[in-house]
Amino acid sequence: MATIDDVAKAAGVSTSTVSYVLSGKRPISGPTRARVEKAIRDLGYRPHAGARALASSRTNVIALVAPLRVAVNVNVIMEFVTGVVTAARNHNYDVLLLTQEDATGIDRVSSGSMVDAIIAMDIEEDDPRIPLLKAARQPAVLIGLPRDNAGLSCVDLDFFGAGAATIRHLAHLGHTRIGMLGAPTAVWQRHTSFWDRTLSGAHYEATSKGVTFTAIPCEASEVGAHQSVTELLRKAPDITGLVVHNEAALPHVVAALRDTGRAIPEDISVVAICPQHLATSQPQPLTSVTIPATAIGKVAVDMAMQRLSDPEQPAETRLLAAELTQRATTATLHSAAENTSGDTASIGLM
Repeated sequence: MATIDDVAKAAGVSTSTVSYVLSGKRPISGPTRARVEKAIRDLGYRPHAGARALASSRTNVIALVAPLRVAVNVNVIMEFVTGVVTAARNHNYDVLLLTQEDATGIDRVSSGSMVDAIIAMDIEEDDPRIPLLKAARQPAVLIGLPRDNAGLSCVDLDFFGAGAATIRHLAHLGHTRIGMLGAPTAVWQRHTSFWDRTLSGAHYEATSKGVTFTAIPCEASEVGAHQSVTELLRKAPDITGLVVHNEAALPHVVAALRDTGRAIPEDISVVAICPQHLATSQPQPLTSVTIPATAIGKVAVDMAMQRLSDPEQPAETRLLAAELTQRATTATLHSAAENTSGDTASIGLM
């Protein structure tokens, strides 16, 4: 295995010159730099990670805090992780994944020189990790939006807008009684940011449109989905529109509705908030607001890189616009009563 001395000898320079080329700490003339870089390529030299970090004050590692908590959908989490890892690779960075539920991992990596930046997921409205992230010497980016985000950069889908868009769409189709099957109970109780914002947006739009709106939790299982569908229809038997924001339960919710004899969209229109591939892979492609998890992960890395290149850059919040795509599962509401001519009367659009 080639050493830095081998590179220096092949390039006809001192080992310190090779070190300066690698670290960028001193200007090196173009011809000399070219000789050193050619020797590095020819010899296949790879500097030791620890030595490189000491020389450059950079580790080329990002910490990604993705706690594997109760009721977390691991499949969706991994879509965010994929976006982060792919973008980090494009910046020649590796990713250190931290899955603890508490702040011990953040404390460990922020107090030393293990990582250059921290990206944290599954943010709560009043997240106990926020003080540590604010105090860290490394720049931190949140995938989520806590109540107090002063000094921290944040990126996420506009979940308030997503919740509002689903109600607005159904109300536009004439639906005045709408239900929502949301995140599992544990997510409601933690006041996870994405869910609180979704529910707030839905409530706001329902009030604005004069729509009767009922939301209940839904556990992420077949049994939980069937129980929640039964409970919702008991509470609001006359709903004609349904919003589902629970990726793991979504297929089971669709099946449970059919088991009750409700045809989609003839009897009930269904809108999902989920990744696009999940909406389009159902037996009936679902009208949906897309959660662009991979894109959000990429933006988080880009924001971290910007903070690293310019530490004085102020913190910012980027919310990706919620986009609803109508597919096979939503339709205009029609009256069940027939007029005297036998035609079906339709309710006007709101």
